[in-house]
Amino acid sequence: MSEREGASGPGELVVVTGMTGAGRSTVAKELEDLGFYVVDNLPPALLPDVVRLVDQNLGTTQRIAVVVDVRSGSFFTDLRAQLAHGAHGRTASMVFLDAADEVLVRRQEAARRPHPLQGSGRLLDGVHRERVAVAELRAEADLVIDTTTLNVHQLTDRVDDAFGDASTRRLKLTVISFGFKYGIPVDADFVADMRFLPNPFWQPELREGDGRDDAVAAYVYSRDGAAEFLDGYVPLLDTVAQGYLREGKRFMRVAVGCTGGKHRSVAMAEEAGRRLAALGHDVRVVHRDLGRE
Repeated sequence: MSEREGASGPGELVVVTGMTGAGRSTVAKELEDLGFYVVDNLPPALLPDVVRLVDQNLGTTQRIAVVVDVRSGSFFTDLRAQLAHGAHGRTASMVFLDAADEVLVRRQEAARRPHPLQGSGRLLDGVHRERVAVAELRAEADLVIDTTTLNVHQLTDRVDDAFGDASTRRLKLTVISFGFKYGIPVDADFVADMRFLPNPFWQPELREGDGRDDAVAAYVYSRDGAAEFLDGYVPLLDTVAQGYLREGKRFMRVAVGCTGGKHRSVAMAEEAGRRLAALGHDVRVVHRDLGRE
């Protein structure tokens, strides 16, 4: 539970706005990773409708973030009023992204995109027009982030500091058991092969069970190399996970396979998941191919 929400109170409503090229999309993606329901390029007049629909369908504790930019036209000037009107009891705040003019121009040129207010003039002309249009919003913002000298990771760290909590700063790690005969999970970051261990399938008393059963798991863990593998592999995964967090990645998928995905991979995935959770990671263990045989 977020420290900002409380047990039953409404979730936050965050409006992200600011200069084109200052990092709104990066902030929106980070907020989504932090559990916010994110709506991009929303006309402010629709803000109350979005909050109402989220309340009805996802619950009032669901945190919401909306991204509003100068493309919203005349609606843009009504943002503060709509924010106050549409919060529906939520704690509302506005984040304004800014950067130096020359940096904004350089970013737009690198993206090979015209400025939405540029018209037939220069990119810099569009930046100047936008700065005039958003001046009052910048003055009223609850949080202004100047991204002139920030890289992507530094910007996401700023957002995480402002809107994250202890749970969002943990890596979400999924350990997937699978059978090689059904194919390797295509979205796995790491794949480990448990076919170096003896197969419980050839033990008549274990054949009908799976790696979640105590007898099957005990058999797998007691085989030569099983403990050594876990003792070496889990610390390696922990090292990589810490690096993922430093680089702003919050999701990691580890696939553990055997022939059919029933015995060895299931037992080893369960134990790897337990050990990774004990190291502080938010771990989910999934058995993809159980029941397919």
